[in-house]
Amino acid sequence: MGWFRTRRRARAEGPRRNQWKGTRAGEMANRYAETKRVRTAATRAVFLRRSGLVVGAAVIGWAVVMGTQYSGPFLRQVLEIQKVTVEGIYRIDKQEVVDLIRLKPGTPLHHVVLSGIKARVETHPWIKEATVSRVPFHELHVSVIERKPMAVVRAGSQNFLSDGEGYVLASLAQKDDISLPLVTGVDPKGLLRGEETVRQVVVSGIELAKLVGQTYEGRLQVDAENPDNLVAFVRGVRFYFGEGAVGAQWDRFQQIKPAVKTLDFDGAADGVNAVDLRYENRVVVRERG
Repeated sequence: MGWFRTRRRARAEGPRRNQWKGTRAGEMANRYAETKRVRTAATRAVFLRRSGLVVGAAVIGWAVVMGTQYSGPFLRQVLEIQKVTVEGIYRIDKQEVVDLIRLKPGTPLHHVVLSGIKARVETHPWIKEATVSRVPFHELHVSVIERKPMAVVRAGSQNFLSDGEGYVLASLAQKDDISLPLVTGVDPKGLLRGEETVRQVVVSGIELAKLVGQTYEGRLQVDAENPDNLVAFVRGVRFYFGEGAVGAQWDRFQQIKPAVKTLDFDGAADGVNAVDLRYENRVVVRERG
């Protein structure tokens, strides 16, 4: 009978299943739940922080817009320019500078563009340089450096007042200023346009007038029609200068001057008529006949 019994097949041995039972299994479940809770809380915190930043930025932007809208009139009133001071003017009127500023009534101090005001003020022919600054809370301050008249320039049939850089300051028409040296033979169109070459001719005439004026008193006239051969006229005597440094030529004349007894410049019929300095290492003195 035992032959007909079916033998129970032995269970194949395999890897042991990692199954925890009892208290150990509960600990694992708790750890998993805690980890999930921490991750969820961190995600929620990041979301809330980002949302807070967005909301905060929106609130700040709204506050800026509203503050600007309601504080604008207040700021304009508090910072409204009520005083314009101009420093450094002697020959021009303050109102001329104020007109160039073009300041509108009620303009706040922080709305003015200083560089623009500086450029407009410096368009005045008498103003060489301008500095513009704000003075809290209601003052705009302008400091200028005026150009100084250094010569009368006769161009064509008119006289013009010029500074030491050859810039025209004003038209004198037929009037004159005998206290300043006179420069003639200048192109009128180039002078009024401020061309560099013409200005340099005027500057050369002014420098020559200074040089001769250190030795002889009286008004000096410089003929600059030929810039390479300037002619200076003072107290009835003409000085002819050639190319090159006029200072060196004048020094050469100064060395021989004591030997020429007739250099009295008294305007009399006798005496020197002309001094020619155009020749190298020579001074030609021509006397009245």
